Amino acid sequence: MCEANAYLIKGDDQELVMEAVDTIEPEDGGFKLVNIFGEQKFIRATIHSLSLVDHKVFFKKNEP
Repeated sequence: MCEANAYLIKGDDQELVMEAVDTIEPEDGGFKLVNIFGEQKFIRATIHSLSLVDHKVFFKKNEP
């Protein structure tokens, strides 16, 4: 299993955005996330970091 969980960094906290993410595509100033069940979400943020061993993708909100 190579899916990852996507998190949004908010200060010192990490908010789970989506589990079992299979595809991350850049789109209109953010990213479209698609999980293994076909569910989709759009997040207006930048990729902050990846933890591939832990299967985690961390996003951070775009600063205005």
